[in-house]
Amino acid sequence: MIRDKYKRPVRATQGQRLKTSAMIASIAGEDQPTRMAPFGHALVDLARRRTDIVGMSADLAKYTDLHIFAQAYPDRFYQMGMAEQLLMGAAAGMAREGFMPFVTTYAVFAARRAYDFICMAIAEEGLNVRIACALPGLTTGYGPSHQATEDLAIFRGLPNLTILDPCDALDTEQAVHAMADHQGPVYMRLLRGKVPLVLDRFDYRFQIGKAKLLMDGQDVLFISSGLMTMRVIEAADRLASDGVRAGVLHVPTIKPLDTQTILAEAARHGRLIVVAENHSVIGGLGEAVAAALLKGGHGGRFRHIGLPDEFLDAGALPTLHDRYGISTSAVVATVKSWL
Repeated sequence: MIRDKYKRPVRATQGQRLKTSAMIASIAGEDQPTRMAPFGHALVDLARRRTDIVGMSADLAKYTDLHIFAQAYPDRFYQMGMAEQLLMGAAAGMAREGFMPFVTTYAVFAARRAYDFICMAIAEEGLNVRIACALPGLTTGYGPSHQATEDLAIFRGLPNLTILDPCDALDTEQAVHAMADHQGPVYMRLLRGKVPLVLDRFDYRFQIGKAKLLMDGQDVLFISSGLMTMRVIEAADRLASDGVRAGVLHVPTIKPLDTQTILAEAARHGRLIVVAENHSVIGGLGEAVAAALLKGGHGGRFRHIGLPDEFLDAGALPTLHDRYGISTSAVVATVKSWL
């Protein structure tokens, strides 16, 4: 057993000390199928049919999978340097001229550094800018400077902005195409690199503004988005072996929220409702669902799994996911304690 800087025991993999590379490792589990750079490849596929598509980044194309697009269409790619505010302003200008810019950076930089430019130049004008941001929530071990644990809370209050949180490679690929047909600005949380493939086992099709029931169960209903849908699917499978029947409602669109489907599913069976999200417990999917349930007259049991309202530690992702309760094992243990 190894220990962190606070002398707390932390998990190692197969009895071995976790390497520094685990701070930026894929969120995919061992032997889990993945697809490489689904966002970048989907954008290239889209650009073959749409000559108005351009790619723009602030010195992070390689780390947001936009380099795939840049290699395929170098004359339609714009490297703006480490200047996120300039990036958003330039994207607004491109949209005004009839282009559809897909803009990438890290979620912390879009939410914290460029918010006012997104608000005034893009959202207020209702421009067709697609902002795809890597490292959402706790998907990097490099501490608060890179962990966008509050991006949904920051953006949910912004009028005109559609907010997406895809689960896996399939979700991301389909979301790219759906964004191109959508009117108005979009913010998407982006999973990069080797992205897990989990939704292919379901009859799933991404639609902006629509939640999808992936699994049904009479004891627990998970309502989730992003990578936490992958986690709760795994948790539901494990809970089934203990006789706990859990359903999974995937909510890839945070705003506008599919309140109708959420209320309809929550009203069934009198089961425990558990929202699971890779975001702070403040201002994200959990609070949005709680408000919808309260306004809809739902009087059942409600619980929330999310990141704590604090600046998180740096470290290896498997350790951090265990520590902050969003690993599959942690979700299973938490739900069992509630039951």
